[in-house]
Amino acid sequence: MKKYHKWFSIILTVFILLIAISGIILNHRQGLSNINVNRNLLAKEYHYYNWNNASIKSSLKINSDSILLYGNVGIWLTDSTFNKIYDFTQGFPKGIDNKKIYKIYKTNNKLLAGTLFGLYIYDYNKEQWVKNSFTNNVIMDIAQKQDTVILLTRSFLYKTVDFKQFNKITLPAPKGYNNKVGMFKTLWVIHSGEIYGKIGILFTDFIGFVFIFLSVTGIMYWLLPKYVKKSLSKNKKIKRKIKVSRFSLKWHNKLGWSLIVFLIISTITGMFLRPPFLIAIANKQVNKIPYTELDTDNAWFDKLRRLIYDENNDKYIFATIDGLFTSETTLNDSLLSVNRQVPISVMGVNVFKQIDNHILLIGSFEGLFLYNEQTGYIFDYIEKTKYIPRKSRIPIGRYMVAGFSNDFGNEYFFDFDKGSTPISSSTPFFNMPKIIKDQPMSLWNLALEFHTMRIWNTIIGNFYILLIPLIGLSLLFIFISGFVIWYKVHR
Repeated sequence: MKKYHKWFSIILTVFILLIAISGIILNHRQGLSNINVNRNLLAKEYHYYNWNNASIKSSLKINSDSILLYGNVGIWLTDSTFNKIYDFTQGFPKGIDNKKIYKIYKTNNKLLAGTLFGLYIYDYNKEQWVKNSFTNNVIMDIAQKQDTVILLTRSFLYKTVDFKQFNKITLPAPKGYNNKVGMFKTLWVIHSGEIYGKIGILFTDFIGFVFIFLSVTGIMYWLLPKYVKKSLSKNKKIKRKIKVSRFSLKWHNKLGWSLIVFLIISTITGMFLRPPFLIAIANKQVNKIPYTELDTDNAWFDKLRRLIYDENNDKYIFATIDGLFTSETTLNDSLLSVNRQVPISVMGVNVFKQIDNHILLIGSFEGLFLYNEQTGYIFDYIEKTKYIPRKSRIPIGRYMVAGFSNDFGNEYFFDFDKGSTPISSSTPFFNMPKIIKDQPMSLWNLALEFHTMRIWNTIIGNFYILLIPLIGLSLLFIFISGFVIWYKVHR
């Protein structure tokens, strides 16, 4: 057991360090949002070409010949012929994460931007964006009913007229709500530490540092005795090396056995957040853990994603992680689930537009579909056929729709991998300018690629999916064998 504990740990050291360091970074997205990484230093699949990698989410025509393109690359001003293109993010903080745009919306006299870190309003006099101070939460969508602007976050609805006072609304629960939460969400907040708010996040960071410390001290204890023996044969001073070796062993054991429960919890929860273990818990519902962030009366906590105000029928239509729901604008009664659910990826809705009365255009990594609210008919808008449900349990369809635009004479969808694709014509979208191709990746996104092991996809292909479960099972063996060794030898 001692032999396998040592060699499993040595082999996995690099992976453990990368997972721990990236995990700590993932817990502090806003604090590190000003740090970018040059995409040209990464594998080709991370480079921008043909508007891939969710570079464009949508577009908005703001006057007769001015169009805003927006998405993960910020906001860009151009015209219908794409003759010239200008950076339109003046006023945003540095860092590409600060320029991640979910929605651009134009009222009668204001231009609004819903971003990852709050609401921005364009100042026409200063020709720059100004952040509104009402919230730092992500603004998922923006709509308008008469003079009232409606903002959707991941958990609440906000209404405002003057952008100074915001009426916070907790949406009523849907019919049949059982006050349970998805097991995936439960394991997610446990793994990140969010289950106990900021204190929980800081404690999870501490556990991340413990992973790093155990890896480093384990390697030092393995290498230093060999170095000491060589030094003895050469009559070199070795007291400092011996002290470091003893210190490494002492605290490797102390932190290892005293925090083993938290190390195991972190490992197991991480394993179930990625395939193939994810499949086992994806649709499971569990009771909310008392006295935690999940223990809330808000049935829509972290579930809201997109919003449409249907002016013809005076109602709201919500896209959530539990499907599509409708509600009267009074929001007095329970939200109603639509009569047939459109296929939506667990990664969320990326296209959500009202095309006509009762007709919606809905796009996600499952594809792009026209949906008739009244009849429940679903039409595959890319294949131009009636939608036939897939038997596969993989939450990704043939087309990974990350965005949509119809402001350039034709309709285009933006596939995450392949980029822009015309829908009803053969006219390709405009070439991606070099100035946009050179937009960087945020440190947070790079950390996510390392933490989920997707970074290894370019080397070993789809087998990277097996890395998380294999590393997780190996870590469990390392923890258990290490505890047994400590108990038998040192106790």
